[in-house]
Amino acid sequence: MTGIRLTAPAPGWAIDADVVVVGSGVAGLTAALRCAAAGLDTVVVTKARLDDGSTRWAQGGIAAALGEGDTPEQHLDDTLVAGAGLCDEEAVRTLVTEGPDAVRRLITTGAHFDTTDSGDIALTREGGHHRRRIAHAGGDATGAEISRALVEAVREAALHTIENALVLDLLTDAEGRTAGVSLHVMGEGQHDGVGAVRAPSVVLATGGMGQVFSATTNPSVSTGDGVALALRAGAEVSDLEFVQFHPTVLFLGADSEGQQPLVSEAVRGEGAHLVDADGVRFMLGQHELAELAPRDIVAKGITRRMHEKGTEHMYLDARHFGAAMWEQRFPTILAACRSHGIDPVTEPIPVSPAAHYASGGVRTDLRGRTTVPGLYACGEVACTGVHGANRLASNSLLEGLVFAERIAADIAEVRPPRTEPADALGDADAPVPLLAPEARTAIQRTTTRGAGVLRSADSLATAAEELEALHREAAADAEADGAKAVVPGVDAWEVTNLLLVSRVLVAAAREREETRGCHWREDRPDRDDAHGRRHLVVRIGPDRTPVVHRTETAAFPPVRPSD
Repeated sequence: MTGIRLTAPAPGWAIDADVVVVGSGVAGLTAALRCAAAGLDTVVVTKARLDDGSTRWAQGGIAAALGEGDTPEQHLDDTLVAGAGLCDEEAVRTLVTEGPDAVRRLITTGAHFDTTDSGDIALTREGGHHRRRIAHAGGDATGAEISRALVEAVREAALHTIENALVLDLLTDAEGRTAGVSLHVMGEGQHDGVGAVRAPSVVLATGGMGQVFSATTNPSVSTGDGVALALRAGAEVSDLEFVQFHPTVLFLGADSEGQQPLVSEAVRGEGAHLVDADGVRFMLGQHELAELAPRDIVAKGITRRMHEKGTEHMYLDARHFGAAMWEQRFPTILAACRSHGIDPVTEPIPVSPAAHYASGGVRTDLRGRTTVPGLYACGEVACTGVHGANRLASNSLLEGLVFAERIAADIAEVRPPRTEPADALGDADAPVPLLAPEARTAIQRTTTRGAGVLRSADSLATAAEELEALHREAAADAEADGAKAVVPGVDAWEVTNLLLVSRVLVAAAREREETRGCHWREDRPDRDDAHGRRHLVVRIGPDRTPVVHRTETAAFPPVRPSD
């Protein structure tokens, strides 16, 4: 344990449970439902409303070998290719073999997927897939349908939920085991202010960290809170340098910041073409799958063409779909485009890459266990080894589903006893100085410039220097006599989490001196399998700086020394 915690008031209330699940996307709600079904007293904590996480924004669908002629082995092969030599094959095999039944259980829970005229699940293709294996709902509203079904199931099961709550830090007992979390509830419901949920099992399902970048497809709540909590608790994170930039995000202008509208890969899966201003399909000849190559290849192809042409975006041309197909298959995307003055039925859509998905995260084993006893992670916040250097399209919802079920099974089997937190609640051995909320923009712009789609030794060194300067300034201001202290609150906690995650991301990206998957080094354009087929594992040292360790092989070390 590091003894490092956020500066926060002492909790004014506490409740007890067997399990606390932090997050309400597909991973969190699946874990919570399975734990509750096993008879465990389960509490769900979520930062906004139950249906406000990243799952709701997922357009494309969920990948699984459900179609005739498709097999888990073929799904495994496509996943390994996309992961660029860094996938854990056992983790991928677990995903693709358990995935189809997990999807069927999701349907039993109440999720309704689009079907063909014969009543079978309708399947489409996306980048990197050699078969049609993407199940979708509402045309392009898959995440919203999955979220709806799981939220209804949680409410029907009468699970204890705490909404509008930002998790702060992990609580541990005298033996260093998990004993719950501290959290701040934003003025609604039974609880208000800082409190605690005391539980021997904590499941992090907090989603992504896209808000470390200026432009992202992630919602505003995706500020890396789970990764930051885990790091402060002493857990290891891995592969954080592999941030996937979605190739086709609606271009709203060079200065546009915050959450950007996504144009699903399924649009390309149904036959849309990437073109430049002259109408040239520039992905032809770059990969056998052209526009349906893995996302890192398409994002690089778009970026290269933008540089060649001196433009800020390319185009996605799906005018040949016709109005009826747009309205039936992609109603959400059609509405988003039209709301910004673009009609895909009659004109190409301007697109450019934006931060989309963290392939790395809190390091876990195949049961979702982290390096901190009692702390689990699943979904985008976790690094299970499934995604390697680049996530295969639509594997994210499936990963959340499969590993959430595995976590629930492990907790139900172990059933650890409840213990008391070792420290008086709210007493921090080493409180982290908070950043002023206005530092958020500086962090985002620094990370985007230095560790965006294109990276180099110089850009990363500059980013590291600027981020460390922010870290030092916050510490100096906290210790200075007469300095105005930053008031603890959601904005200050979020920006402090963003800084920690950005520092770790940049530290890992500097260490990976090659181009692999979605990590693209301009100064190191080649893949280096002799040295690069290794994972970078990061923890926070006693001096609060990132300590990066390179594994000896492409396999992850066990999360428990005895395993």
